[in-house]
Amino acid sequence: MRSPKLAALELKRFGRGKLPRAALVALLLLPLLYGALYLWSFWDPYSRLDKVPVALVNSDRGATVDGKQIDAGGEITRKLHDSKTFDWHEVSAEEAAKGLENGTYYLSLTMPADFSSKIASSSGEDPATGALQVRTNDANNYIVGSISRTVFSEVRSAASTNASRGFLDKIFVNFSDLHGKTAEAADGADKLTDGAGRAQKGAKDLADGLDTAKEKNGELTGGLKKLNGAAAQLETGTKDIAAGTQKLADKVGGVADRARPFLKDPKSLADSAELVADTAQVVDKHLEAFAKAAPAAATVTQRVSTGAADVYAKTCTKGAKPLPETCPQLKRLKDDAAEAAELAGDVDTLLGNSKGDLATLHKQLDDLEREARLLVKKAPGLSADLEAAVTQVNALNDGAHKVADGMVRLHTGIGSATEGSGDLGVGVGKLGVGAHDLDGGLVKLVDGNGELAGGLHDGAAKIPAYDQQQRDARTEVMADPVRLANQSLHKAPNYGTGFAPYFIPLSLWVGAMVAYMLIAPLNRRALATGASPWRIALAGWLPVAGIGAAQVGALMSVLHWGLGLQMARPALTVGFLMLVTGCFAAIVQWLNAKFGAAGRILVLAVLMLQLTSAGGTYPVQTSPGFFNAIHPYLPMSYVVESLRRLITGGDLAPVWQGCAVLTAFTVGALALTALAARGKQVWTMDRLRPELSL
Repeated sequence: MRSPKLAALELKRFGRGKLPRAALVALLLLPLLYGALYLWSFWDPYSRLDKVPVALVNSDRGATVDGKQIDAGGEITRKLHDSKTFDWHEVSAEEAAKGLENGTYYLSLTMPADFSSKIASSSGEDPATGALQVRTNDANNYIVGSISRTVFSEVRSAASTNASRGFLDKIFVNFSDLHGKTAEAADGADKLTDGAGRAQKGAKDLADGLDTAKEKNGELTGGLKKLNGAAAQLETGTKDIAAGTQKLADKVGGVADRARPFLKDPKSLADSAELVADTAQVVDKHLEAFAKAAPAAATVTQRVSTGAADVYAKTCTKGAKPLPETCPQLKRLKDDAAEAAELAGDVDTLLGNSKGDLATLHKQLDDLEREARLLVKKAPGLSADLEAAVTQVNALNDGAHKVADGMVRLHTGIGSATEGSGDLGVGVGKLGVGAHDLDGGLVKLVDGNGELAGGLHDGAAKIPAYDQQQRDARTEVMADPVRLANQSLHKAPNYGTGFAPYFIPLSLWVGAMVAYMLIAPLNRRALATGASPWRIALAGWLPVAGIGAAQVGALMSVLHWGLGLQMARPALTVGFLMLVTGCFAAIVQWLNAKFGAAGRILVLAVLMLQLTSAGGTYPVQTSPGFFNAIHPYLPMSYVVESLRRLITGGDLAPVWQGCAVLTAFTVGALALTALAARGKQVWTMDRLRPELSL
């Protein structure tokens, strides 16, 4: 009987009752339950971390930087709630410590009171590190602590990056400001150079002008000396004028004082003036007759004078008998007669010797009459005119005195000006020397400013000027310079996908192990009939390999459509797993066929060795040397490595190597099973009465 028919007979016996059929169904579903449930239980634990209660203590008081309020603790708190990384409970520090101890919270995150201040300090002059305080309790759960350290490492990195960005952005802003200010300084230096050039020209012009001013100041000093001498003479003259006006004012005042009584009665004055006018008119009319009668009157008055003298001599002189009662009268008469005779003689002499003066006298009498009559007309306003004249004379006198005083001050001022002009000449000379020195210094300043402007322009060209986009790009790179290196080739989207290459072969091994608990590794009928060992081996292997194929189909269907396992190469993955389950079935068959009941224990032992040395969780290099030594000689090592490439992607070279190794293991295990079948065709007492039966 051929091996496939023997395999069909082996499977047919599971249809003879309900319990065998149930056992067959259980056998088919066992890898599914083992692998799918196991993977399902931690398919994506990070997606359900929001169910894990943790304590959040925000003691941050915030900070103010450049007038801007910073609340780093509040910002991180909001982001943590939004991220739903954990089930955050904002509590006090005491509640967090108590809850972490009694298991209410798996861990606690504390932001200290000075957290914002230290974060803000990263962009200041005295940067300090802001510390996030994380506390875990491995007595509650070790894995949560490990996960939290990864999560909070990202939180810390984000906070540090934000702080660094503020610090670096300020640097790049300062670079831009420095570039702009240096460019402005260079422009200012250019303007300063131009201004210094103009200032140098001005200084030269000033020096030349001061030289000219010094010469002209000498001329001015000489002129002021002459002017000072003239002012001295003028001062003397004005004093004389003031003295003269004072005399005039005094004389006018005296005349006015004498005239005022006459001017108090303008009518009487007018009448007197009119009388003078009439008298002058009468005298003028009788002047000729008076001139004619004057000689006779002189002769008569002379005789009278002579007679009076004789009478007095005879009567009152010595030798005569005096008449006391008449002598005084006679003496007066004698004197009067003598005076009258003298006057008459003078008049006669005057009239006789001044015949030509009569015309003049006539004219003077006419003028006197005319003036007298004019006085009659002006007599009513003459008092006011007198007072006005007195006032004007007094004003003239005051003005003359003021002019005299002003000339004194002017003379003094011109003297001071003369001295000041001399001092000014000395000062202008010193100023001229300074101006020449300034001219020389400004020449050097122009040269230095030219060099400064050139250096500033060169410096501005070398200082980078970043715009907002360039500043953001550089800040991003410098704040997180290794972020781009943190990339994963063929990244597994979740824990389940990452561990599927480990648990899928585990479930298929368990499936084969349980299958050979229900199916005999060697067909007894074939053994009894003396069939070929290879036929016997294939007859015991084919049923389990077929069940394994069904197990692969059921398991991968649930993982793909149920849990969402995405495979880079689905068809190749399923085909490879068919080879895997055939290999595992061959190995388990041989162990059971060769060692019987003890073989089942060996199957578990081989499973444990494969699980610990396959590198399914941590890299095998992290395991002790024993596991590294056996790693290349166990089939699951190649299965795990190949499934990683088939599920997440990558080079297929390990897959082809794995196929070759698994094929070799399958053929080798079947050969060993055939050898064991040959040995089993001989019955012994140990087979009839085994020492151990499982």
